Amino acid sequence: MGTAIQVGDRAPDFELTAADGRKVKLSDFRGKKNVVLYFYPASETPGCTMQACAFRDAYSVFQELGAEVIGISGDSVERQQGFQKNHQLPFLVLSDPGNKVRQRYGASSLFGLLPGRVTYVIDQEGVVRYVFDDMLNFKAHVDEALKVLRQLTNATA
Repeated sequence: MGTAIQVGDRAPDFELTAADGRKVKLSDFRGKKNVVLYFYPASETPGCTMQACAFRDAYSVFQELGAEVIGISGDSVERQQGFQKNHQLPFLVLSDPGNKVRQRYGASSLFGLLPGRVTYVIDQEGVVRYVFDDMLNFKAHVDEALKVLRQLTNATA
């Protein structure tokens, strides 16, 4: 496990494959959009589905605030495709084989076994502005990210 990325750190760049097969880099958004990057344990599990649907239901608000939402788990691209399709997820869902990006971020795990649920709000310059780590409060990841984005938007307005 890497050292946990904290507020004020530059978010490590990565390139992962999205559910639709394209390669996505975090740096693709630099200078264009804030990014809400969230790591979740596994597609199609009850908590992860609730969390993804909460992000889905608020996606238009994230867009209005100039942010892109990116979900990442260690699931295969094929599994991510099914997850995205089954729940009509409008945001990027990325496959992180072997959880290598998760480890670079130092995103927590539960008892060292189950990958944790951690959300990062990253500004347009690639700086982490907020980290929220809570395994069980699925919707709070959405609420907290929106709160931080509103503060960032007001600060730059």
